[in-house]
Amino acid sequence: MNASGNWEALKTIVFREVHRILRIWGQTLVPPAITMTLYFAIFGKLIGSRIGEMGGMRYIDFIVPGLIMMAVIQNSYGNIVSSFFGAKFQRFIEELLVSPTPNWVILLGYTLGAVARGLMVGAIVLVVAMCFTRIQVQHPLVTLATLLLTSVMFAFAGFINAIYAKKFDDIAIVPTFILTPLTYLGGVFYSVALLPPLWQRASELNPILYTVNAFRYGLLGVSDVPLATAFAVMLGFTLVLGVISMHLLVRGKGLRA
Repeated sequence: MNASGNWEALKTIVFREVHRILRIWGQTLVPPAITMTLYFAIFGKLIGSRIGEMGGMRYIDFIVPGLIMMAVIQNSYGNIVSSFFGAKFQRFIEELLVSPTPNWVILLGYTLGAVARGLMVGAIVLVVAMCFTRIQVQHPLVTLATLLLTSVMFAFAGFINAIYAKKFDDIAIVPTFILTPLTYLGGVFYSVALLPPLWQRASELNPILYTVNAFRYGLLGVSDVPLATAFAVMLGFTLVLGVISMHLLVRGKGLRA
């Protein structure tokens, strides 16, 4: 397939993904807004007013970047895993695989769809946050780069989950038992500087810690980890997960009998 054909195939896949997100907006865009409103009301206002300051700022301001990043991670991951597994389950992925569409176009199309949902939900949560507090973006480029890199990284992770999943229960195991605990332990609600040294070292193994702190630096100008280290970790994970995703797709793992 030539470049024009690849472009048309990519546009078709991305359009289908975005149309799917908007068509079922009550399932894809509204729940994160409701959940994050409760987080800001309970943890930010009610409990946060009793906590005082965290990292030299009001507690509600401190948790805004983490809650936005948590929504982006969950929705980037969830979009691609549900959409690609749905294509497998309904067997229309086979039509795509036997078409002249290159594998990299398929992976890129689904990834861009997941990134689109992550960014849409991130924007919604930011609007919700502005109803409770006022913050100004300190480093716009760092903020945008972290959002995009995190969305791509967890889209690749979701794609791998979808490749290996054999039934609907399998697409809920990783988010429930791995992704959610890592998110809550990734410095969303607290600074890792408060932890004992042993748990600080253990937290450094959690990739979500770097995404949350890079985004917090972009939004508020503070971070528990060096910015260069955070981007190195995010780039490393993104590259590794992307290579694994492409390898599994080329081999047809879980897609061909």
